[in-house]
Amino acid sequence: MKVAIVGASGAVGQEFLRVLDQHNFPMDELVLFGSKRSAGSTYTFKGKEIVVKELQHNDDFKDIDIAFVSAGAGTSKEYASTITKYGTVMIDNSSAFRMDEDIPLVVPEVNAEDALVRPRGIIANPNCTTIQMVVALKAIENLSHIKQVHVSTYQSASGAGAAAMDELVYQYEQLTKGEEPTVNKFAYQLAYNVIPHVDVFQENGYTKEEMKMYNETRKIMHSDIKVSATCVRVPVMRAHSESIWLETERPLTIEEVRQAIAEGEGLVLMDNPENKEYPMPLFIAEKEPVYVGRIRKDLCNENGLTFWTVADQIKKGAALNAVQIAEYLIKVGNVK
Repeated sequence: MKVAIVGASGAVGQEFLRVLDQHNFPMDELVLFGSKRSAGSTYTFKGKEIVVKELQHNDDFKDIDIAFVSAGAGTSKEYASTITKYGTVMIDNSSAFRMDEDIPLVVPEVNAEDALVRPRGIIANPNCTTIQMVVALKAIENLSHIKQVHVSTYQSASGAGAAAMDELVYQYEQLTKGEEPTVNKFAYQLAYNVIPHVDVFQENGYTKEEMKMYNETRKIMHSDIKVSATCVRVPVMRAHSESIWLETERPLTIEEVRQAIAEGEGLVLMDNPENKEYPMPLFIAEKEPVYVGRIRKDLCNENGLTFWTVADQIKKGAALNAVQIAEYLIKVGNVK
């Protein structure tokens, strides 16, 4: 088994290295690719120094079985045919192919089998906010069909990359010194602030991030579910939170929902408000599951539920989800 990471120097690329190590991923060789700027950089994996190669249009992927790609939509589109030319399975973390009809969009806890049919050799990793939401929705969908969802996200700085994390730290340092904060990665200063704006605005008033949650959820769950989202950037370093309200076809009891979450794949029930136990990014960062708490009946709709989820969006929302897809393919013997 020969594996590649494309975009090895980025925040998700670095998380790929950690997850592959933590999962003791079954491979004989790891190859790292990056831009011309990052080529020549060296990273240590399982005690071995690996030099980053420049991503080029050549035959470097000829013997590679699986390529984890996290280098941006433009790079994914440009190099997809080069990566998949000789049968490499490309698991892409960008938005480039997510809504293409012939590209499976996969969250293993929800629709792992979709990864088996990939006409172009590509499997798309969904958006981070969608991933953590559908893992929780799947457990409830098994009880009763979900008709609609309203969700507000509370997205950490790391969702915009390593440079955004650095900028948040630097802003606090500058403000402490009485200096004007540097603003490059977000529309406004994030320190001591929340910004109701993630990605670019669309003609309907929603942002691209919010529309991803609508469209991707329907594709992953093979459902007519409707999702209305408001995505907000908050001054948290790592792990996204979501406040979710949903309506099911039949009324559900809190007890059966809690049991479904507790038994759900990839989920951890953390719901003990009497003891102030509920998920928070401070404690969930760098953990693998999706944590769910604050489960309660909606006061306005007898078929309504509301709850709170937190997950590490670099891990489960990106690198881990992709690695889990690859693990599934290996388990069922569906790699080239």
